[in-house]
Amino acid sequence: EKRTMTLIEKNGYHDSVYMNAAKIFQGIHTEKSKDKILVRYGDGSVTPMLTFKDEYSQRVSYGLAFSALKYQDLLEEMLLDSCVYPCHSIPEELTSLLVVMLYDLQDRKFRAREVFDEEEPVPEVRKIECYLYRFKTKLAAALARCRIKYDALSIEYLLPEAIREQQQRTSALPLYVWINTFKISLEDVFGDLKNKGFTRVQSVSDFDCYTYCLDQHCPDVLVFPSSLKEELLNLDLFADSKLLLQ
Repeated sequence: EKRTMTLIEKNGYHDSVYMNAAKIFQGIHTEKSKDKILVRYGDGSVTPMLTFKDEYSQRVSYGLAFSALKYQDLLEEMLLDSCVYPCHSIPEELTSLLVVMLYDLQDRKFRAREVFDEEEPVPEVRKIECYLYRFKTKLAAALARCRIKYDALSIEYLLPEAIREQQQRTSALPLYVWINTFKISLEDVFGDLKNKGFTRVQSVSDFDCYTYCLDQHCPDVLVFPSSLKEELLNLDLFADSKLLLQ
């Protein structure tokens, strides 16, 4: 049976995730000097209330907000270059939602989001989603012009070199995973991983493709290659909080 978590991970997020990510982004976005402000985000004087239905929603909300922050200049340039912004029907208070959802839309290669029947629709999210999708061709063209302008193979190359180097170092680090022994035993974790095609090796130096090892100091911690992050997060063990990413 396909897990809902897996589908959300690949086809977008619940409406509540976008709203929470927009609220987070509203508080952390880079403020430009008055003479350089072209995209306005409202006054932001009220501290927003964040409500997360679970740990996964909290994690992806913050991840989405900080991804939008990292590419804020690019996303704003896309909105302006495509003439998608400004829009009189979208108030400044929803600009953060517009930017956050634009990042996610381009990250999905401008493909439509899969909407699940069981989720409670948020009118603001659906409004922004329809607006962006209506102009997806113009936005994709604006992104392509940005990449040509800066001779960038991908949007990662549009980041400052220091940030790119930091990302490369981070992405190379092994993944550390806690076993939630309140929900599952070590032996059951080993068996489940074996059934999923994972092989246990002696140490990090023995890592290959689908391999993992026990941490040398903590018997309830597993170590995986960094390249397996997406596959790991899509396992039922993570969806059921039996394994927790450190």
